[in-house]
Amino acid sequence: MDPVRNPYAPGAGRKPAALVGRDEALKAWATSMKRAEINRTDQPFVLYGLRGVGKTVLLSEFRRNTEKREWIYAQIEAGSGKSLRELLGEALYAPLVDLARPSAGKKLLKALKTALSFKASYDTTGVWSFGLDLSRISGGGADTGILETDLKKLVHDLSGAAEEEGVGLAILVDEAQDLSAEELATLCTIAHAAAQDNWPVLFAFAGLPSLPRIMAEARSYAERFQFMNIQQLDNAVVAEALTIPAAQEDAGWDDDAIDVVVDASGRYPYFIQQFGQETWNAATGPQISLTDAKLGVSLGNAQLDNGFFRARWDRATKSEQAYLRAMALDGDEGSSSGEVASRLARTPASLGPTRASLIAKGLVYAPEHGVIAFTVPGMAAFIGRQVAL
Repeated sequence: MDPVRNPYAPGAGRKPAALVGRDEALKAWATSMKRAEINRTDQPFVLYGLRGVGKTVLLSEFRRNTEKREWIYAQIEAGSGKSLRELLGEALYAPLVDLARPSAGKKLLKALKTALSFKASYDTTGVWSFGLDLSRISGGGADTGILETDLKKLVHDLSGAAEEEGVGLAILVDEAQDLSAEELATLCTIAHAAAQDNWPVLFAFAGLPSLPRIMAEARSYAERFQFMNIQQLDNAVVAEALTIPAAQEDAGWDDDAIDVVVDASGRYPYFIQQFGQETWNAATGPQISLTDAKLGVSLGNAQLDNGFFRARWDRATKSEQAYLRAMALDGDEGSSSGEVASRLARTPASLGPTRASLIAKGLVYAPEHGVIAFTVPGMAAFIGRQVAL
């Protein structure tokens, strides 16, 4: 079929043509937005799960919904080598520029001046201009150099501006487990203060399965946040991720073809998109057959091996790859750190730095004490297909 019309879109954070199975989370976010607009702020959302389950897609959908309601928002990705100060400051600039106008209210003008001071706290050479004379406006003071002080001042003033505009403020953080301990604790503290005083601001964090533990360690009251374990698509809706996009292009799927793709994908959204894309391109259409699906899965697995999995495998050193091979014997369910050490004829303590490095690279995580698991579903099978050198 025509590859130009292919409705499937594998890729990090790319919104699928049919976002299915996430209605509960989206409804909860929509409700919290409406509550924030009447100064009844809810606790932060925390989306956690393995890679490929669609956390970033869902987080971005949260952001799109704030845009539709004309909120002030910032969506950032931690772990990019930039500080939280810089990430948030730069992400907020464009929405604030859109709001800046001579007729702006006092709270918005104050927030703009505070944003300028926050910019100065991490960049003394950069120049922002909102096209307004703010010299006689109160505000600023977000440049003390103390992260919690500066960021709290910024969020407080931006919340006030949002309230004045009849909207809210949204702070959305992807890969939140990659924030420094200080940065994560600061965000938890400010989110807690905002909820206590009903600032019209919503926070949403997304990250690996270890994120709830990391947040609770950062601040104990983070245990009261709204945690959502984002998993594979439910059996009741998973087929719709294939059939709805196809129907939009006047195409269809045979039932047995759907079963092949669903089974091969493990119901993980990323893999569904990959197999859907390859199957579409392999099919003559307009009805996708079992033969098409089998070929699409084969081609999709080759793409995943050469890209999605390979990119992660190649980031590991030889010693780290040996550790991953020892883990792979247990599949994707997780391994005992002690058993991995035994297989490598090492002590657990001696492998501590290797384990820590793999966690830092986002290849594995610790679901519980003494256990280690892959962050990517299917990684164990991929490793089993690699020839040891």
